[in-house]
Amino acid sequence: MENEKFKALLEESYQWPDYYEFKFIIKTDDKHLIIERLTGFRIHETPSKMGNYTSVSARKLMASAEEVLEIYKLMSTIKGVISL
Repeated sequence: MENEKFKALLEESYQWPDYYEFKFIIKTDDKHLIIERLTGFRIHETPSKMGNYTSVSARKLMASAEEVLEIYKLMSTIKGVISL
């Protein structure tokens, strides 16, 4: 049900195709698990103050709200990832 609400919000807020920026937080040792799945994205990494975690921002032209949801679904399979 939450996916449907989020999809409706995306449809309301964007005119597809449009650029969308994803943000994920993960342990620094595991950041490669995110980055290797984001082929074609413009990626920016920001380490935490202590360096234990990394924030990964990824931007790309997305065709639809469904495509955005698929990326979040893909990232949810990575243990310990936080999607923002």
